[in-house]
Amino acid sequence: MSKDRLAIVLFNLGGPDAPEAVRPFLFNLFNDPAIIRLPSFLRWAVAQFISRQRAPLSREIYAQIGGQSNLLPNTMEQAEALKAELEGMPQDVEVFVFMRYWHPTAEEVVHRIKNFDPDRIVLLPLYPQFSTTTVGTGLQAFEAEAERAGLTAPRQTICCYPSHFGFLDATVQNIRLGLEEAGSYGAPRLLLSAHSLPEKTVAAGDPYQWQVEQTSLAIVDALGQSELDWVTCYQSRVGPLKWIGPELEDEVRRAGKDGVPVVIAPIAFVSEHVETLVEIEKECRALAGEVGVPYFVRVPAVAANCTFIHGLGDLVQKALGQGAICSDDGPRHCPHEFSQCPNSFGKNTP
Repeated sequence: MSKDRLAIVLFNLGGPDAPEAVRPFLFNLFNDPAIIRLPSFLRWAVAQFISRQRAPLSREIYAQIGGQSNLLPNTMEQAEALKAELEGMPQDVEVFVFMRYWHPTAEEVVHRIKNFDPDRIVLLPLYPQFSTTTVGTGLQAFEAEAERAGLTAPRQTICCYPSHFGFLDATVQNIRLGLEEAGSYGAPRLLLSAHSLPEKTVAAGDPYQWQVEQTSLAIVDALGQSELDWVTCYQSRVGPLKWIGPELEDEVRRAGKDGVPVVIAPIAFVSEHVETLVEIEKECRALAGEVGVPYFVRVPAVAANCTFIHGLGDLVQKALGQGAICSDDGPRHCPHEFSQCPNSFGKNTP
């Protein structure tokens, strides 16, 4: 008797795989209605303009890490590790990867999944915290392609895991090492950094900032250092809109003014990419030197840390016994005031 087939789908933002891919990648990003909330014909024109204007600078940034994004190879490594982690499951498990704004696209991966002919699908974002601009748009892209391709296998979605033990413990392990290293130069300040988001997106009911703050509180609690100096901050702002803060660069400057060593830990990124390898490692490190920070540590992303991968496996196995949408601690993680939580739309049915 053959085993049931389980397809696990990891997804992330994606990134250009060559210098010539930078502009089309940027166009795909800014042409997403979850990112630029304009009518389609205006959004297309804005995306063309922004991608054309930003491409030269973005190519220079990617050139600092080899001319292409590290995100896909890192995600493939995570996928292989997760498949190995789930070898003992009663199902025949295959792990698929798609990227929202570049290859492999949702369309490409849906066709691969259909060929696998799964009995069940689990969608697992590589964003610990839910936002309409990350997890939400990725799920919409997958569902649209699944409907178009006639992929009808029942699906369960893990919408978020901001304080799940796997992500939390792997992050804390890395932070402890960073704090120990910086501690020789004074009492360090821990900057817990996440990608920023326009304030108007949060005001519309997006739970991302609240979930990021829950991650920070869980990390600090797990570190168990009552005198720890720490701040949640945000990076990677673009455009003229007002974004949530405090801004990472401002906190680095404040640390220089206070004369304290800095440990920066990414808490919304699970893989290394330009935000960690360039923005934190290069730009923030240079800024720290300029403003007098006595010592600087960048904590690595959790990547394929075995604790993190074990946690992803736990999330998959728990999701199989829950409704169509679930979080790390049950059907809904967020307070009901957050109207953009995916469980605000009545989809959590077995």
